[in-house]
Amino acid sequence: MDLSNISPAEGSKHSNNFRRGRGHGSGNGKTAGKGHKGQKARSGAPRIGFEGGQMPLYRRIPKRGFQNYNHKNIVGINVSALEVFNDGEEVTVEKLLETGIVRKAEDGVKILGHGELSKKLTVKVNAFSETAKAKIEAAGGKAEVI
Repeated sequence: MDLSNISPAEGSKHSNNFRRGRGHGSGNGKTAGKGHKGQKARSGAPRIGFEGGQMPLYRRIPKRGFQNYNHKNIVGINVSALEVFNDGEEVTVEKLLETGIVRKAEDGVKILGHGELSKKLTVKVNAFSETAKAKIEAAGGKAEVI
């Protein structure tokens, strides 16, 4: 490394929150970064996506279905995935993340009933299907909702 290839740290040289229109000495005086005249130099310039009175793209494209903004992203995994744990072990959401069975559990994990379970496990997750709960308890384990 030498002086010819040193660069400033990321984000240290320019930030987007400096004060505009505070004189020439600030480096952003006079037109305050808006150029000369024109609609975009004025206050009340049109919003992002405005197409000059033409029907904007976001209104031309049809909407399909219903997007529920209250929905939860619950990850479902089958009982057969729990076979990787040792007999008598406690299975939690954290352990499922550690072992890589679940990549990310945003709103919770639900155990589903597909497959077989031969080990006695204490499973503590957000939800169980009826068949999953029955299979865990049939193997001698416990299914606890957290």
